[in-house]
Amino acid sequence: MEERVYLSSPTMHQDEMRFIQEAFDTNWVAPLGPNVDQFEKEVAEYLDVRASLALVSGTAALHLIVRLAGVSRDDIVLCSDLTFAATVNPVSYENGTQVFIDSERDSWNMDPLALEKALKYYDGNSYERRKPKAVMLAHLYGSPAKLDEIIALCEKYDVPLMEDAAESLGATYKGKQTGGFGVHAAISFNGNKIITTSGGGMLLSSDEEAVRKARFWSTQARDPAPWYQHSELGYNYRMSNVVAGIGRGQLMWLDEHKRLKKEIYLRYLSGLQGLPLSMNPYLKESEPNFWLSCALINQGCKVTPMDVLNRLNEHNIEGRPLWKPMHLQPYYAKNAFFTANEEDVGADLFSRGFCLPSDIKMTPETQERVIEIIRSCF
Repeated sequence: MEERVYLSSPTMHQDEMRFIQEAFDTNWVAPLGPNVDQFEKEVAEYLDVRASLALVSGTAALHLIVRLAGVSRDDIVLCSDLTFAATVNPVSYENGTQVFIDSERDSWNMDPLALEKALKYYDGNSYERRKPKAVMLAHLYGSPAKLDEIIALCEKYDVPLMEDAAESLGATYKGKQTGGFGVHAAISFNGNKIITTSGGGMLLSSDEEAVRKARFWSTQARDPAPWYQHSELGYNYRMSNVVAGIGRGQLMWLDEHKRLKKEIYLRYLSGLQGLPLSMNPYLKESEPNFWLSCALINQGCKVTPMDVLNRLNEHNIEGRPLWKPMHLQPYYAKNAFFTANEEDVGADLFSRGFCLPSDIKMTPETQERVIEIIRSCF
């Protein structure tokens, strides 16, 4: 059996152990502690945001963002359609309703033209067309969306922007870090992300009071009383001190991980030239973190993504289809979906696209083998 090549597995360094050992030596192995405090501070400084809250997952951060937006039963949230379910599921946790917004081809992210159609439709003039509570924007595969246009629309229609930057930690748009554009944002430290805490996430915001409220909810909403008293519903969402130690060590390597991810993307770009496919695009105003390199097979080509993925799997190489759009998911089949025109861009991308092995421990020689196997499919 050939050595396994992963899509994107954790890459550990020695710095993580220093902070983990510190937690053990000081007996700070329970939730919260110095590593959590410092990790929040260090991430906020790196991303240039005012406040942060370390949590057990990016999904927990997204859930608290939805609560901060005031979403409740039947409230509408306009959501990226081509994304992982974690982006949109928290709306359901609060009994809200997702309305899905199609992608554009320049970055595969939310299409501002489709977003404006939805914002015009939900004008607040009737219950069926009630004004949205928020826009939930995901930056797909580490590439920033068309933020200038989307922010302008949110301001024009007075709807707050929330960012799911789970995949785009370290990516910038016009020099500014993703996670710093929305009213609130979420990032993820899941095991496959560009840096990891094994599991974990963080809520980011420029609103310190909102983060204090989210902090309260994340610790079971315990009132300041000498006994256990709860006036609101809370959650057990806080990150542990040991896990935060991993994150502190990983953060020191984020720029290096970004550099290696970009090298992988560029090697694919060069090595796959001449084939009937293209790489996942990004905006000239942006610098992605290149979390995952992806390919899109040309229209009319008889080779399918599963043909390539099955061939890779025969060689013990991991690849994945693109995210299946939310409006095509059985659970969300009845939700509204807006496109810029009659074309369903997200469905087309899903039918022709796939994710390439993007593990930073993959050597150039191994990547060349991956490229040759892909070339053999065409």
